[in-house]
Amino acid sequence: MNGSSSSRTHQRLRRSSLGQGSDSEDSGLLNEQILLRVFETIQWDLQALCSVAAVNRKLRAVAKRLLWRELCVFRAPRMLEILTDGLTQSRVNGGWHALAKLLFFCCGCESTTHFRVTRSSPGHFTKETRFSKTSGRSFLTKKFRDDLLFVSDPCEHPTGESDDDLGIYRGVFKGFNKSKTRGFLIRRAVPFEEGLRCPYCGSRVWSMTAARLIPSSAWRRLGSHDGGLEYFVCVNGHLYGTCWLAPLSSEDEDEDEDDDEEEELNGRDEVEGLRFEHRTAVNQSKKSCRFGKDNGEEPSAGRDKIWETA
Repeated sequence: MNGSSSSRTHQRLRRSSLGQGSDSEDSGLLNEQILLRVFETIQWDLQALCSVAAVNRKLRAVAKRLLWRELCVFRAPRMLEILTDGLTQSRVNGGWHALAKLLFFCCGCESTTHFRVTRSSPGHFTKETRFSKTSGRSFLTKKFRDDLLFVSDPCEHPTGESDDDLGIYRGVFKGFNKSKTRGFLIRRAVPFEEGLRCPYCGSRVWSMTAARLIPSSAWRRLGSHDGGLEYFVCVNGHLYGTCWLAPLSSEDEDEDEDDDEEEELNGRDEVEGLRFEHRTAVNQSKKSCRFGKDNGEEPSAGRDKIWETA
């Protein structure tokens, strides 16, 4: 009896080990190469990648380790070349999934200590975004201009309550751990903003208003006014913020066109334009597009729950 029971146990263990070996082989390099080929074919469609990452833990892990990085490199090659010093296979602060989210997702807006809005604005995918080093320099005080920062053009949100529209922007530092900006925040023991987390990586954030690190060039660059903006920087070097966009006169519009033309002429590597297009027949609803699993919540549920990264 004992011998028969031992034999059956041995057979079950053998079948189990064979099953595990097969599963390991299926989840290895072969399937990853197939996934890479598929996404190369559809030009790294963002919604398709979100849908794949929402299937199960295994695919979410593959996306977090490999696919988000490849999407970033494909969609923003010049920007990533600069941010990583050409080492695009290396890690980035906060993870590649957080950087991918920052490239394509406007985080929305809620009232903060130094910036009040009558109602919150939900986060959403952006159809088109331009990131610029020139804009990034405008967000740095003169003594920190050696830092390298990419900042997007503001995403405009009409409020319908005044002449000023709400602008929401985002950005990322290169090598934030070694930046002068971070060094200053650490040396001065600037406290983290209470109750706020980075909408891209979930880390603690510093208010640049509280740290008195917002130069006048920032609000001029955004087309805002003094005191009409606020932005935060997290421990991983992600920047996000809000501003009131003053209506532009025809003269202002002409000046902006001249500035953009000068940017392009002075260095083509300074501007990276990103466009989000639907290229595949996938579920078009926003709630199916998460950096992780779909938790079934609409975008209006709040920016901290819009995009799962776990």
